[in-house]
Amino acid sequence: MAVSTGLTAALKKVVLDLEDDLRDRVASQPEVFKAWDTEWRIAVGRERTAMSWQEWRDDRVTQAAVAWVLTTVFVRFCEDNRLLKPVWIAGPADRRQEALDAELAYFRAHPEDTDREWVLQAVEYLRNAKATRDLVESHSPLWTVSPSGQAAKRLIAFWRERTAEGHLVWDLTDPDLSTRFLGDLYQDLSDYAKKTFALLQTPEFVEKFILDQTMEPALAERPLEGFKLIDPTCGSGHFLEPFSS
Repeated sequence: MAVSTGLTAALKKVVLDLEDDLRDRVASQPEVFKAWDTEWRIAVGRERTAMSWQEWRDDRVTQAAVAWVLTTVFVRFCEDNRLLKPVWIAGPADRRQEALDAELAYFRAHPEDTDREWVLQAVEYLRNAKATRDLVESHSPLWTVSPSGQAAKRLIAFWRERTAEGHLVWDLTDPDLSTRFLGDLYQDLSDYAKKTFALLQTPEFVEKFILDQTMEPALAERPLEGFKLIDPTCGSGHFLEPFSS
């Protein structure tokens, strides 16, 4: 599935909205502000950063906002392609109503919670599943600061938006189940992060050429059974998709 420029542009606005919210959340939560300020001071003292407090904070806020958005993208991908039985946000056909019913039941049982806690139900599900737990483990920036309930509500509303005909505006259904689009989104969601960290996926034709010159000869010498490998670029793992397909 190719990510449309429309989705990327729309999600960029969502990231900006979340950045504003998360910046306020850092300032309004004493324990979060103290933890961030302490970490920044340590980084400065050890000469690991020359950023001012505002620059350092904004950098982390951007990473957290992108992480929250990408996590909901992955959840929607799983929902749209029926990779998970529970539904939290939306999905084509009856899946959207399943999500609404599940959310209603959750808030009846937890009336004090907000939409943030509802999104976290999906995150925790991923965290407890062996196949997806590394996506949302403790190293993920989404755990550095969480959005307000209202910001989470707007995030959910974005994914539930429908056309005049009643279809979901954003449908991530993909018969090939390719997740390369997540890397494409990651590199484009924040212009600041893309420029700062030089985010760019290896082009597929380069991947294929390198694998043809390295992986194929290696497998010719040794059977696949017992063969272990990692992404040679230490990236998101998409480098190996041409090989696995």
